Amino acid sequence: MMKSVQNNESVLNNTSVRNNKSVLNNTSVQDKESAQDNETDQKDGAVVIFSGGQDSTTCLFLAEKVYGKENIIPVSFFYGQRHAKELEAAEKICKEFGFHGISLPLDFLNTISVSSLTEKTGPIDTEIPEGENYPNTFVPGRNLFFLTIAGVIAKNNGYHHVITGVSEVDFSGYPDCRENFIRSAEETITFAMDYDIKIHTPLMHKTKAQIWKTAEELGIIDLVHHETVTCYNGILGEGCGDCLACALRRKGWEEYKDGKY
Repeated sequence: MMKSVQNNESVLNNTSVRNNKSVLNNTSVQDKESAQDNETDQKDGAVVIFSGGQDSTTCLFLAEKVYGKENIIPVSFFYGQRHAKELEAAEKICKEFGFHGISLPLDFLNTISVSSLTEKTGPIDTEIPEGENYPNTFVPGRNLFFLTIAGVIAKNNGYHHVITGVSEVDFSGYPDCRENFIRSAEETITFAMDYDIKIHTPLMHKTKAQIWKTAEELGIIDLVHHETVTCYNGILGEGCGDCLACALRRKGWEEYKDGKY
């Protein structure tokens, strides 16, 4: 069910899929690992940036293992993207599994940020063009806005943790999916609110095949395979098969099925 922000009670203990130890700590602020931090974590909860795609769905269920469902706020954004299918997928998953998520409008992005994902017509790059660092599907400012808003929601609910599914391994080269940006955003958001926010990126150094394996370990492989939207053209599950997002997802699936993870 997608609804307004609630004041949830909170718990945290850094975990992994198998033994509840250190999955979300994969790329959190490593200099701050102290007894005091751990004591804070155990009283905490998290905001999960949730698009309804493969990566964010995997992160949502990782977060459930760490914090408990009642201490998670999944937040989805409508930023003027070509289709609403990913938001429909996010809402359906929240409703089916009992997460209390929210959906927020951020559609001014399509008036200030030039991208093929925020234009209703025009070609979508199927590969990174020669001489460019990323395809025309990059939405400048998107993750910066997402993380900032998620940080505000976390603070207003007494939480200190934001989780996002970005990765700099099998990705399209977007600068706002890289480790250096995440660490910078974490510091800036913390300073901006005078409130400690940790941004966790448990998939940052995982290949797509490893992300599929994580979904298997979480028991959500069929959900992710059939009920999430990664496709830039908004096609559920395996997608259109042509866009770059589908190509990365399919490559990872084939490697996972071949045991290459």
